[in-house]
Amino acid sequence: MRIFPRLTFFFLFALFANPLFSQTQVASCPLLTKTVAVDGSAMSYLVGGHGESILLLHGLFAQKEQWLDVGCALASQGFEVLAPDLPGYGASSGYPVTFYALDSQVDTPHKFMLRLGKDNMHIAGSSMGGTIAALYAQKYPGQIKSLAFIGAPLGIIGWSPQVRKAIFEGVNPFIPMNEKQFDLEMHLLFFKPPKIDEGIKAKLVQEYVENNRHYQQVWDIVNFYDRSLGGMEMNTPRTLILWGEQDGIFSIDGLPLIKEVFKNSQAMRFPDAAHLLMLEQPKKVVRVYGEFLRE
Repeated sequence: MRIFPRLTFFFLFALFANPLFSQTQVASCPLLTKTVAVDGSAMSYLVGGHGESILLLHGLFAQKEQWLDVGCALASQGFEVLAPDLPGYGASSGYPVTFYALDSQVDTPHKFMLRLGKDNMHIAGSSMGGTIAALYAQKYPGQIKSLAFIGAPLGIIGWSPQVRKAIFEGVNPFIPMNEKQFDLEMHLLFFKPPKIDEGIKAKLVQEYVENNRHYQQVWDIVNFYDRSLGGMEMNTPRTLILWGEQDGIFSIDGLPLIKEVFKNSQAMRFPDAAHLLMLEQPKKVVRVYGEFLRE
């Protein structure tokens, strides 16, 4: 079973409410959607551009289109961008629940990259995707040129006080069961939450309710990795850390902790942004990450 592509409105928000390109430029974006068989099922991915390869990994309950603005820009600036739907998410269907373990989320994308003939690349991730990127770099260090956390990763600091408070009150803000809980999720993810049509919001909540057991299974699996980066031992590649000061998922207090682990790193705080930097501030992400890649 797969997680349904419930975050469509996130990348539409990024594309039209906070555009990186004009509509003409969006139409000429070099990214295409393709599919390749990996581990007995199909992985869907965005690909485009020419140059050094960048693998972009999305977060929990998300999908590849979250990278659309950032990926289009990087692909237009002399890089080859690959942004897959991780196994079980978005349009990468047919993977059993065991594939949601982050070890599998490393191994299957590694096979995916080898299928495409890529064994030397930059890697970046958002939230859970950042954790997967770090685990990937740890397991396959000879294939990684650089590592980037585009927003706070899972596994370096515990859940924020806001998330803990909600869970102690019986509400999982990542699996909202009504519109009030959905609004809480938006305020944790975004410094300025996008305005969402009430009809769309109701449909999104209905999906959470109808597929609650599956969402909860995935949450339980991923939550085992909540400290996976803190004790990491590796020869850290050159690393970029971008963290939103208003992040409601992982507090900015975690920034010094991650710099201790990834010593070969440079970090930047985003004052007016929360958890999903590539959606809230795609221009700044492209500028900072692009400069990092070109150094």
